[in-house]
This record gives sequence, structure tokens and C-alpha cells, in this order.
Amino acid sequence: MQPQAPPTASPEAIAVADFLKSSGQLKARTCILQGQRKDLFKVKRAIRALQSPEYTKASSKNPLLPKVTSHETAVNVFSLLPRSLLALRVSKIEEEEPKSSKRIKGQWNVKVEPQQEIRDELYYAFFYEPKTWKQTLLAVGLVIVLLIIVLFPLWPPMLRLGVWYLSMGLLGLIGLFMVMSVFRLILFLVTMVAVPPGLWLYPNLFEDVGFFDSFKPLWAWHKVKKAKGTKVSENVGAKTAPPVSVTVGPPKPRVEEVEED
Repeated sequence: MQPQAPPTASPEAIAVADFLKSSGQLKARTCILQGQRKDLFKVKRAIRALQSPEYTKASSKNPLLPKVTSHETAVNVFSLLPRSLLALRVSKIEEEEPKSSKRIKGQWNVKVEPQQEIRDELYYAFFYEPKTWKQTLLAVGLVIVLLIIVLFPLWPPMLRLGVWYLSMGLLGLIGLFMVMSVFRLILFLVTMVAVPPGLWLYPNLFEDVGFFDSFKPLWAWHKVKKAKGTKVSENVGAKTAPPVSVTVGPPKPRVEEVEED
């Protein structure tokens, strides 16, 4: 028995999905489904958007958008999305493990529910990504670049010579970067023995910073991480005075002179 092919989305369903994704009333937010980001929205807001004057105006201009005259017709129009697998009902996954510090607040991990119902309090996630003009331009540009590379033997001699010099310059920069990386490591090992804790040339070279910030500052001393739970005194190496013993003796007798009459 051959597996059943997924249903093909109708033009009407795609038109409804395009309208809802562009509608500000949906107030969609990002959720995580099997490691992928999806747009999460509530059914109540989608039904409200389908009953809005904006949808009425859009349906009068676009014949693919079905007419909505009541709440029941809005629900029927919305049902085009799960039937075409453009949006499916999802629910939040209750996590038993402690929350990760990198997790964004309010971002749910969700799963697809086998029972696809339409109620105001339920949540759906879009599985439909419309094509944008940026993606079209990117695809056309990629094809043009590939054609230019394939036709390299037909380039004018001067242009091919310029590309050769440019490639040699890039290779030289890469080689210089590798030599500098080895030199800074050797310099650190030598200074770590001679003048600890060691000196780094371009300490931010491999840090997660901008290109120009990678070369600032020129040099810096190696930072030694302090162990947790240990206290370092502020005056390290200061000489302490020897303890002084004080002897307290009995009070000396006090003699008073008495004047005689």
C-alpha cells in the first residue's frame, strides 16, 4: 500500500494564509517546533481578523479570498488552513527540566496535536512560508554569479589577470593571518615563562566582536581566572609587623608630701 500524498493547498487557502500572515490583528509570536521557529497565533485572533473590515476590503479586491458574512463562515474559511496543512493546531510542551538561561522569555516549545479542532482558546502555528521578492532576487543573483564563474575562460585577458592578482592578495592575507596567529601563541608562551602571567598580541583576535574590534587593543596581559570560593587579600606580599608584648606590672606606690604647720 502506497503512502498517501499530502493534500495540495488550494489557491483560496494560500490567499487566506497570506492575508493572516500580513495582518497586524493576528499578533503572532515565535515558537519552537522540533528545533524550528514557527509563527504561533491564537484562533480567536484569526477569526477576528477574518471578520474585520480589512478582510472585507481585501476580499473585494482579491477574488481568491472567500467571503465572510458571519462567525460560522469565518470558521469555515479558517478551516482551509489545517486541511491544506498551511497551519496546524499545536500545544505547549511542559518542560520537566530546569529552564535554560539562553531561553527567550515567553517563547514556547510546542508540539502538533493529532486532533485538529477550531476553538477560540486554541493555538495554531503556521507551516506556510510565502515567497518574497528578496528570495526571488537572491535566487536570480545566485544564478547570474554561477554563470559568470562558469564563463571565466571567456573573460578578457586583463580581467582574468586582475582576478588572479586579487586571489593572490587574498591568499596572502590568509597566510599573514595564520603566521600572526602562530607568532602570538609563541609570544604568549615565552612571556608566560619570562614575565607571568603572559602577554597576548591582539587579545580580542578570536573573540566574538566586530572586525575592527578584533585588533583592539594591540596587546594585553593574560587574565587569570580566580577560583570560586577563594578570597584574595588586597595587600599581597605586604610585610606584617611582629607582635609586640606589653608587660603590665603592679602600680607604683604614690607618695604625697604633707606640709607641716
